[in-house]
Amino acid sequence: MDAAKNPFAPGAGTQPPELTGRTENLERARIVLERIKRGYSDRSTLLIGLRGVGKTVLLNRIHKMATERGYYGVLIESPEENQLAELLTPYLRQILLQLDLIEGVKEKLRNAMAALRSFASTFKVEIGDIGIGVTPTVGAADSGILDKDLTDLFVSIGEAAKESSASVALFIDELQYVDQKQLSALLAGIHRVGQLNLLFVVFGAGLPQLAGLTGKAKSYAERLFEFQTIGPLKEADAKEAVKGPIERAGASIDTGALSALVAATEGYPYFLQEWGLHTWSCAPNPRITLTDVKNANNAAIAALDQSFFRVRFDRLTKTEKEYLRAMSDLGRGAHRSSEIATRLNRSIEQVAPTRANVIAKGMIFSPSYGDNDFTVPKFDEYMRRTIPNFIPRPPVSRN
Repeated sequence: MDAAKNPFAPGAGTQPPELTGRTENLERARIVLERIKRGYSDRSTLLIGLRGVGKTVLLNRIHKMATERGYYGVLIESPEENQLAELLTPYLRQILLQLDLIEGVKEKLRNAMAALRSFASTFKVEIGDIGIGVTPTVGAADSGILDKDLTDLFVSIGEAAKESSASVALFIDELQYVDQKQLSALLAGIHRVGQLNLLFVVFGAGLPQLAGLTGKAKSYAERLFEFQTIGPLKEADAKEAVKGPIERAGASIDTGALSALVAATEGYPYFLQEWGLHTWSCAPNPRITLTDVKNANNAAIAALDQSFFRVRFDRLTKTEKEYLRAMSDLGRGAHRSSEIATRLNRSIEQVAPTRANVIAKGMIFSPSYGDNDFTVPKFDEYMRRTIPNFIPRPPVSRN
């Protein structure tokens, strides 16, 4: 069929042609946004899930909802090895410049601008102009203690927003990459603006380990956030995510073909887009059949291997690849660290640094103490395809 009419477009955070199965998440976000805007208290939100389940898509959709409701919101992606102060400063500046356009905003806004100037100077972050004659304020966000200074800055911004009857929302993706000390500072700031009932809310997203990381950073994290687990779509939602776009594009898909496509993807939104894309390309006629889906399987898997999986595989060292390859031999689901170590002919102590590294890189997480599971669906299959004949190195002496 005509490739130009293909409704599917897999990509990192790309909005799917039809967002299904997330009605409850969006409704909860709407309620939070409406309550904060009305001056009522509510918890911030963290979206937790594996790669490819649509966390970023959902975060983008909630950001759009906030903007439509008059929020001053910014969408931030937290890259690895980036300091929190450096990450947040340009976006907080953007919010203040937006607030500056509101007629009648005066004292609190200037205080917030001065606090941002102090914060940027203290943590050595370059910042452009934020207001004529604005200079750092002594005693505001300038102690050099991130917990205190970020809290001061959040409060100043929240007060400036409240002065102008405006609402502020931060949307932060890949939060699992923020280290514990800096995550603690972020949580402290969110906690304080909530205590003061300011018009300020945060929506974040991250891999499954994020829930545990927030708990380690601050004991009150479970009361600060509503944790929403984002998983694969239910079968009916997954089918609608494929069938609806196909029919709107002027084609159809047989019942058996639709079931086979959904089964191959296990309901993971990113995979649905990939299989949908290649099934459309393989179909010679507007009626998509089971044969078309079967013909698309190899192309879809090859595309995932070359992009979705490969980009993560290439970030690994040889030792890390061996660790994940050994883990993949144990099958789907979570596995004990001792089982992986045994497969590698090593002790738990010997492989512990490697395990820590692949967790830090977001490749695996620990669903419970001593357990390990992949953060990327089907990555075990990819590891076996990429390293088909895996023979662990001989045992290393523990002496």
